[in-house]
Amino acid sequence: MEWKPKKMLVTLLIIILAVLGIALIGPFLVPVPALVNTVDEKQLADADSKFMTINGLDVHYKESGSGKPVFILLHGFGASVYSWREVMQRFAQLGRVIAFDRPAFGLTSRPMPGSWVGDSPYSPESQVSLLIGMMDALGVQKAILVGNSAGGTIALEAALDHPERVTSLILVDAAVYSGGGSPAWIRPFFNTPQFNHLGPLLARQLQARGDDFVRTAWHDPSWVSAEILAGYRKPLQANGWDVALWELTKASHPLGQVERLHELSLPVLVMTGDDDRIVPTEQSQRLYLSISGAKLAVIKEAGHLPHEEKPTEFMQAVLNFLSGL
Repeated sequence: MEWKPKKMLVTLLIIILAVLGIALIGPFLVPVPALVNTVDEKQLADADSKFMTINGLDVHYKESGSGKPVFILLHGFGASVYSWREVMQRFAQLGRVIAFDRPAFGLTSRPMPGSWVGDSPYSPESQVSLLIGMMDALGVQKAILVGNSAGGTIALEAALDHPERVTSLILVDAAVYSGGGSPAWIRPFFNTPQFNHLGPLLARQLQARGDDFVRTAWHDPSWVSAEILAGYRKPLQANGWDVALWELTKASHPLGQVERLHELSLPVLVMTGDDDRIVPTEQSQRLYLSISGAKLAVIKEAGHLPHEEKPTEFMQAVLNFLSGL
């Protein structure tokens, strides 16, 4: 009878070793083919594109208008300056407007792993530092920050950490309650060799599912034209976009902003579409109630991107807010 427990133990150890072997070695057996037909970001630039080097990044931005106030537009996840095309010139009628591509998106350069020392350039903290660096380089002492979705999170973080640089906030379907990236339990695995091998492959799902994501962001998907989808797909022609997106995913983490909302002492407009299926409308309403003195604008028959889907109504809400400052 003594041999049976020993045999069971050996069998169990073999199973455990087999499972560990699959977990440790299996991911490396999954092929991750190199991207094809990609080019340097600057080859994709538009006639009105501009670039400047900030914190080691070649930042792609567009600028229009002059004087004050100065508006800085921060796009959301998977978007770029293209997202502001319907309202860029409308803001320019009110003052100076600057829109730039956040790290990992658009035509801003994408540093590869191992090319930086210290914090990842894709982290929220580095993105705030980049924003302030942009303002310094462009001679902007104070600005009205307009942030959509994850761009709203960066705008809010900048206002909390650098209140002397922000005149007011316009938070458009801001991902404050639903931000922070992946669940906390999985993040420790992101820096393992196995995840780093598979990460870019996971990021390429954006290319496969990107069109559906854009349609979900609109109240009426039938208005999402082939031209709009092409505008969103364009940055996916840039070198290394998949690795950069994976690095952004790894660098994302909760910022504890909900607990700091009481620190805000500047004018805030919280705006949302009444049919936001990405950052539910109820979350924006909750954000409005949590910020002392904030204003709320709910755009009817609009989804996650009211500045694209309902630009006239969007700008009217902005004008109403500015008139009360």
